[in-house]
Amino acid sequence: MDAQELKNKAADLKNKADNANPEHKEGPIAAAIENYTSKLPSDLFLWAALGSMAVSATLKIMKKDEEALFVGQWAPSFLLLGNYNKMIKLAGYEKDK
Repeated sequence: MDAQELKNKAADLKNKADNANPEHKEGPIAAAIENYTSKLPSDLFLWAALGSMAVSATLKIMKKDEEALFVGQWAPSFLLLGNYNKMIKLAGYEKDK
């Protein structure tokens, strides 16, 4: 396969990707998730993150280091979910209807 054939294949693949979702609509699974999560209060995720940090600190004090690390790593995930929740409330789910 020479360079020109690779360029043609790449251009064809890019064209297919550009035309896969021309309306930029969410799929049914993403729409269902956004419908559900848009009803949750944003501070729920903040409290969940703070709670996981508190539980992690408690486990660390109890000398359960592996469990403390496991639970402590939940906090960033909760904060990211809260950020996603806020974004779909402001720009995503409601405007896509």
